[in-house]
Amino acid sequence: MRFATLRDGSLDGRLLLVSRDGLRAMEAAPVAPSLLAALQRWAHVQPALQALADALDAGHAAGAFDFDPHACAAPLPRSPQWLDGSAFLNHGRLMDQAFDKPPPPLVDTVPLMYQGASDDFLGPHDDVPMPTEADGIDFEGEFGVVTGAVPMGVSPADALGCVRLVLQLNDWSLRALGPHEMKTGFGFLQAKPSTAFAPLAVTPDELGPAWRDGRVQMRLHVQWNGARFGEPHGGEMNFHFGQLIAHAARTRRLTAGCIVGSGTVSNVARTAGSACIAERRIIEKIDLGESRTAFMRFGDRVRMQACFDDGREGPFGLIEQRVVSAA
Repeated sequence: MRFATLRDGSLDGRLLLVSRDGLRAMEAAPVAPSLLAALQRWAHVQPALQALADALDAGHAAGAFDFDPHACAAPLPRSPQWLDGSAFLNHGRLMDQAFDKPPPPLVDTVPLMYQGASDDFLGPHDDVPMPTEADGIDFEGEFGVVTGAVPMGVSPADALGCVRLVLQLNDWSLRALGPHEMKTGFGFLQAKPSTAFAPLAVTPDELGPAWRDGRVQMRLHVQWNGARFGEPHGGEMNFHFGQLIAHAARTRRLTAGCIVGSGTVSNVARTAGSACIAERRIIEKIDLGESRTAFMRFGDRVRMQACFDDGREGPFGLIEQRVVSAA
């Protein structure tokens, strides 16, 4: 199934089911008024939602209409919790090499993760207001999953069974603010503005073989101001999503609707490019002795879309956003 959320002025929006070709949609009420409500009652509503989705794909769903991703909020406009990992170790290793510092303790065996803001996610085509260009505005292309209820102490294998939906996202960052916040020992706050999401959240079966080993086996194509920036592959994730969820739930339960992110998609092969400006700057520093690529300016645009290995567009839809002044 493929879900989207239509803006209607409410906090959670109205839940839509979207056809596999991405052209048609229908409202899911009265089965579930919002995606969060559906996730909280998943076992009860999943069969009815599947029946609606099947009718939509067959072309005989009552009340179906043309799907407009520009009218959509994030699939979950707000979530009980947003937990972002750093599961692509190549990204961190590049950072360590560039700044000649030792890696964090246990980095190869214990996932890095921070808890971000989950009360104000951005839609796929929303402008992104930022206070000042001096903050070092950067995009970060990632994949993510939405969980059902997760018990405390769950194993990584069982945690994969708690995955309800898969997402594509842009975890905006302000690079000039990050170093100070990391040194305080309290983690990110101002350095992490609201995260943006592609319009569709999909059940893992929609990915077919591209959902394998707890990873999204797809390329994330990123463009900045219309120019190719990279297309790193999600299969190089060192920690799979089951491991990330189990790490988050080691000492506490997770409620239905929690989002867990992969961290910036990053590949060892330089030919894959990057999914964030900071990584390109690191590579420049390593290869050229200095970082030459500047961060984003007001008016800049970023475009992200996941594609299958055979080049077909993925099921998440498109993130296309413009950075604007918040003043």
